[in-house]
Amino acid sequence: VGIPLLDSSSSSSSSQPTTSTLQTLGNIIVSVIGTGILGLPYAFRIAGWAAGSLGVILTGVATYYCMLLLVNCREKLASQGRSKESRTYGDLGYMCMGNKGRYLTEFLIFFAQCGGSVAYLVFIGQNLSSVFQGHGLAFSSYIFLIAAVEIVMSWIGSLAALAPFSIFADICNAIAMGIVVKEDIQKAIAGGISFGERMVITSNLRGLPFAGGMAVFCFEGFGMTLALESSMKYKATFPRVLAQAFVGITIMYVLFGFSGYMAYGDETRDIITLNLPNTWSTRAVQVGLCVGLVFTFPIMLHPINEIVEGKLKQSNWLQKVQDSDNVFSRKGVTLVAYISRAIIVLGLATLASFIPGFGVFASFVGSTVCALISFVLPAIFHLLLMGSSLSFGQKVLDSFILICGLFFAVYGTYNTIVGF
Repeated sequence: VGIPLLDSSSSSSSSQPTTSTLQTLGNIIVSVIGTGILGLPYAFRIAGWAAGSLGVILTGVATYYCMLLLVNCREKLASQGRSKESRTYGDLGYMCMGNKGRYLTEFLIFFAQCGGSVAYLVFIGQNLSSVFQGHGLAFSSYIFLIAAVEIVMSWIGSLAALAPFSIFADICNAIAMGIVVKEDIQKAIAGGISFGERMVITSNLRGLPFAGGMAVFCFEGFGMTLALESSMKYKATFPRVLAQAFVGITIMYVLFGFSGYMAYGDETRDIITLNLPNTWSTRAVQVGLCVGLVFTFPIMLHPINEIVEGKLKQSNWLQKVQDSDNVFSRKGVTLVAYISRAIIVLGLATLASFIPGFGVFASFVGSTVCALISFVLPAIFHLLLMGSSLSFGQKVLDSFILICGLFFAVYGTYNTIVGF
């Protein structure tokens, strides 16, 4: 996940949004593209190249449409003079369903961030195990070594200091993709790719929701929709800019997943960098990816820490501790924050150490909380808020997305737990 390059002034209620069209285009791309793209070739191996390509395209179209639903909902509230009450996804949940809507939305965002954080740790652990194989350390050992670093980094107060490392991670992603494509081209020139041996559509239908979950996971950054739109100087152009970004991202996803699977076939690993030859350049890219993610991990943790610490500050026992000794009240809160952040990191690391692989877990996260956040909630909010103003066709389409999203979440969860 890349941190969006939003103008800090745009987040202030007293400042006018100043983000240009080109900046917004870059923000969308950085917000959506993450490490999930490196698992796409594996999804194509599971589903087949034709089914995988179609799944990515359908996911991109559905995600784009549902992002616009959120924007339409906020425009509706703005027309009623309630724009200041609908700045976040959770605010929309409250406007549509009251406190239940806010709690549900924030609950799903919380677990989506936890899922993304665990996926980061699994990704780092698998790559480090590959780079330093033969050193006698298990996969879980690398995760807990990284967790010790992350505990300290989670105590850093300023996220701005970490933002450049997020860009560094994105650059490493781009370099890794370039190396994979280079290997694909070299294999094609050498005649090492046999298209006849590559699966078009899987005969195991249970592989389709797995690949679909991975595709949903790749189109992450859904929670940034309202922030991206509100940061624009010319908001009317947002749908067009969003469409341009999604067309480019979807084409890149399809080509990358297709070329990776074509290059390695049934040998395709759940993280495509693990298929690359054991050269110094490959190891450098893998280490670079891990370093970038180590420094962007606290950014993933930030929403989790905000929610947990917000609840802690409201707890009766902490308020009693503060009231009993005003001299140490501020230090007490800071100490509680330090402890809670350390516990969160250790909990996520423990969970990550039991995950069998990046691909399986990314698909699970995509099939469950990501599907609910990306498809189910926007459809529900749009139906509830717009109500009778929607045409029959719009109601049918929203209902179809809602039902499909729920079915996908339920079946995707079952499919991942049972295995295929």
